[in-house]
Amino acid sequence: MTPILEVKNIHKNYANHVALKDVSLVVEPQKIFGLLGPNGAGKTSLIRIINQITGPDRGEVLFNGEHLAPKHVDFIGYLPEERGLYKKMSVGEQVMYLAQLKGLKKADAKAKLQQWFKKFEIENWWDKKIEELSKGMQQKVQFIVTVLHEPKLLILDEPFSGFDPINAQLIKNEILELRDKGATIIFSTHNMGSVEELCDNIALINKAEKILDGSVKDIRKNYKSNTYHITFKGNLLGFTNALWAGAELLNKKSDEDVHSVTVKMLRQNKPNDLLQAVLNNAEILSFQEIVPSMNDIFISVVENKTTLNTQSAFTE
Repeated sequence: MTPILEVKNIHKNYANHVALKDVSLVVEPQKIFGLLGPNGAGKTSLIRIINQITGPDRGEVLFNGEHLAPKHVDFIGYLPEERGLYKKMSVGEQVMYLAQLKGLKKADAKAKLQQWFKKFEIENWWDKKIEELSKGMQQKVQFIVTVLHEPKLLILDEPFSGFDPINAQLIKNEILELRDKGATIIFSTHNMGSVEELCDNIALINKAEKILDGSVKDIRKNYKSNTYHITFKGNLLGFTNALWAGAELLNKKSDEDVHSVTVKMLRQNKPNDLLQAVLNNAEILSFQEIVPSMNDIFISVVENKTTLNTQSAFTE
């Protein structure tokens, strides 16, 4: 299957600042792709290149197997982090204007907008001025305009910023529904919880370079540390001694006769080996592998990369 987007060896400089350095990534169709990185990492520069706001100094971008060209703008929807609506216009006038800019005929635009306004329960907003709406309300309006022309590729930059939990969940549900109907979404965010909940694949950019990419499932699996959380009743000293050289006790907490411990398996030992070793000294209440969150991985990879770069600078 042809990727909907391929970014190949992109370089981008601004004066003396390197914004992107040899960045490549592949976005498969009908997937949610998380574009992650600290502030200033280069994410916005890459998004601007995909949207043809700027061009790369070197490298190329392919859209659906073709070299990215002005004709592809019609197939892309972009919701920037910095929202841009005309505050003095009415909501209805604003959305009709933007819908027609995206190529929709007036009658079709109004019919689609009415469907979306009804779906979001905002029919009574049509005649309100944009400046009368809260930030979250304005974001709802701009989200609708972004998806109205049913683009093949949606680029959403921090789409949940400013939303309360109820409206954030509403937008999450819409993103998943759009994907299920055939859209591909590039999702740029700092919210790692949303990444785990929504994204199929991610790329992590730091200091202009891609330092990690792959499926969320595989990345979390690869960063597991063979560590387990165990809750049990029994003799804590006997439990600890039973571990012997097969596992390391990282921390422990006791509440009367119930003990909660974190254990790291050593060498090639398996969970069954650990359980067999401790069963004579413990009644196991729970046994759970600790899988790192995307937030943990994000911090670890960025900090390790920064440390390595610093060490290299001192040795050069």
